[in-house]
Amino acid sequence: MKAVKWQRWISIAVGGVALMLAIQPVLAQPAALPAGLPELPVLGETMLRDARSGLALRGYDPVAYQAEGRAIPGRSEYELLHDGVIWRFSTAGNLAAFRDAPEVYEPAFAGFDPSAVAEGRAVESDPHRFAIVDSRLFLFRTDENRQRFVKEGSLHHLAEANWPAVSRLIAR
Repeated sequence: MKAVKWQRWISIAVGGVALMLAIQPVLAQPAALPAGLPELPVLGETMLRDARSGLALRGYDPVAYQAEGRAIPGRSEYELLHDGVIWRFSTAGNLAAFRDAPEVYEPAFAGFDPSAVAEGRAVESDPHRFAIVDSRLFLFRTDENRQRFVKEGSLHHLAEANWPAVSRLIAR
């Protein structure tokens, strides 16, 4: 009778192991997203994007800051998936310019407020509060941060020095 119990327990254990081995490949695969959506963010991804829409710069055209000198909303017919983030543009020409040279138009510090980066923190910014300094786009959370950053050149150097450490802390 004891031998029958042991055989039963062994067969249950072997069956459980076989089941785990059979479903392991299925469990290891990431969940599939609907077509057209960007991949899920991963640890260490740094571009600031709207959590609800997945859009970079809350849907504002990154090229327009330099070309027009103001924040212009992008249009859904001019979208580009770049580095796992959806960017919107107000014109086809702006989309082409960004596609050809994204490093020119992407905001510095992945769109986080450089004044906060200078203090060692990643703080979300407002796409309406910006400055172009040395042909680079900087976004700010408040007008006070913007004014301080533009006036104090040392903040720019401090933010550059702190960015590698700050960017490692960001998990999106």
